Amino acid sequence: QGQLLAKSWSSLFGGAALRGPIYSFNGRNVLADPLWPHRLAWHGSTPRGGHARRWDCQGWRSSGTAQGMASALGEGRLLAGQRHNCSTP
Repeated sequence: QGQLLAKSWSSLFGGAALRGPIYSFNGRNVLADPLWPHRLAWHGSTPRGGHARRWDCQGWRSSGTAQGMASALGEGRLLAGQRHNCSTP
């Protein structure tokens, strides 16, 4: 929607808080909308940006207990993720 999310590429991943609202593909503000209770960015990456092979939710099924890497959007460290159950909405 034409809004600046971060001042630089490095600030996006290095700890600076994201600016303004972040919109889902259907136009909802994920930082304020109750449809997004956990406000996570799912990425399946290591903190250095590599593929976290065991933690990417690939092959996940709704009855499974697999975990994937995701980061809280409000923290400003998108690749600092923690493991979350792949069933988490």
